[in-house]
Amino acid sequence: MSITALDKDKIKQKYRAERDKRIRPEGNAQYKRLAEFEDLSDDPHMPVIERAPVTDHVKFAFIGGGFAGLVVGARLKRAGIDDVRIVEKGGDVGGTWYWNRYPGAQCDTASMIYMPLLEETGHMPTEKYAHAPEIRDHCKRIASQFDLYDKALFHTEVTALEWNDAASHWLVRTSRGDAFTAKYVGMGTGPLHVAKLPGIPGIESFGGKAFHTSRWDYDYTGGDPSGAHMDKLADKRVALIGTGATSIQCVPHLARSAKQLLVFQRTPSSVDVRNNAPIDPDWFKEVAGPGWQQRWYDNFVENQSQGLPETDLVMDGWTELSRRIREKVMALPPSEWTPQNMMVAFEDADFEKMEEIRSRVDSIVEDSETAGKLKAWYRQLCKRPCFHDSYLQAFNEPGTQLVDTDGQGVERITETALVANGLEYEVDCIIYASGFEVGSTYTSRAGFDLVGRDGQTLSACWRDGMRTLHGNQVHGFPNAFIVQPSQAANLISNVPHNIVDHANTISAIVSHTEKNGFSEVEPTDTAQDAWVDLVLSGSGMMIGSPDCT
Repeated sequence: MSITALDKDKIKQKYRAERDKRIRPEGNAQYKRLAEFEDLSDDPHMPVIERAPVTDHVKFAFIGGGFAGLVVGARLKRAGIDDVRIVEKGGDVGGTWYWNRYPGAQCDTASMIYMPLLEETGHMPTEKYAHAPEIRDHCKRIASQFDLYDKALFHTEVTALEWNDAASHWLVRTSRGDAFTAKYVGMGTGPLHVAKLPGIPGIESFGGKAFHTSRWDYDYTGGDPSGAHMDKLADKRVALIGTGATSIQCVPHLARSAKQLLVFQRTPSSVDVRNNAPIDPDWFKEVAGPGWQQRWYDNFVENQSQGLPETDLVMDGWTELSRRIREKVMALPPSEWTPQNMMVAFEDADFEKMEEIRSRVDSIVEDSETAGKLKAWYRQLCKRPCFHDSYLQAFNEPGTQLVDTDGQGVERITETALVANGLEYEVDCIIYASGFEVGSTYTSRAGFDLVGRDGQTLSACWRDGMRTLHGNQVHGFPNAFIVQPSQAANLISNVPHNIVDHANTISAIVSHTEKNGFSEVEPTDTAQDAWVDLVLSGSGMMIGSPDCT
């Protein structure tokens, strides 16, 4: 579809009008943490096992038992660092995948590059986009194969990390009364681990059933994480608040199960074709030779850069958008391959793609009014792009109703109902698909503030802006490593690749430090400043635009 200059002006006006409806001056303050509601934040998957406080010493302590902790732990073990402890607030490894057991949960980047250490564990994903139970089992596989369960502490949250300069080690304090030491610490608390709720007036007053999608209550709904029919909802009126990636995946299951499903929408997601399919074992044997997963990682990066890769191994929505941009750039004379023209090519490709996605809604959703409200009016990367083959179809079910709030959200909650657009909707159950805290400070999400050399805190160090070397280490905080995307030259569309790169770096540094008998390792202030200056000299990420909220 060709986008004319006049079309672009109209689309930009529409984008900005929709954006302005959704700007909230309170920012993150509009949300509440799930932990504020004890009855909603309990772990429904695993009982807490009582134990005595731990007061020993380990070589390396890693905070977080998700992909970051598992891959770093595996790489350290392979490098000969055996004394590794994972500290995890869930009841088992998995991180996000320990908590997210809602129906339909699956990765939205291809399994071959999303699930780390596939080659090392010998696991073949069963489908192009694996579902949560398989990903969770893979996490357990990694932990078992690399003996990471041995010293792990579960249902445990770190409350303080303090560097002891005289002893050259870290003191780790936790919610379970632990006070152990570690020569090295790693932090992989991740951007998606603090579940949040919308700060809707009256949220505490609802007298029916309510839960967050990360604490799915199958005792109430029936069914199970593998997708079994939720038969206990047959006589229930269910409200789902949120239309992000989680909602996209669980709405089809709820639509088939509930007597009535009300989907409350503030902002629609863009929903493109997913085309999920089983992975053929014979094909996998052909492609899974030595070094295959790193080749797939590299190919995915190449296909999202402005190079000219010969093949696209992954072939998904991410690489398609990049391919569109490249085609528009290559249509220009080489003398016009400027950063400005590349941004124009990106804009044109994005407008064309979003027009296709909006047209797809019309081709699937039978009710034209509902279809109109399900259309996303923003650039594709303003929100996490979604891909699904059943979400839009769910709105053709007679018991499914979209309650679009025109960007304003639910007004209030009563003992029996939700109020939106001035209308009251009585329901038996409210499910919050409101996601996780993202925009807060690192130390706030982590739940502790590192105290480094001379009593300096990480929050004070970053008061005027984050400063790291490779996003991984901070001057003044010896033997400490952070696994996270910012300042890490990362590819945000596939975070596990970034985690693998971080893990390789950490294991190399720690191995070198140990083999040479050093007691401490940290970046110099000069190296850190040079790296940050280099990062800031670039043109920035292409995912932002004035049209985004």
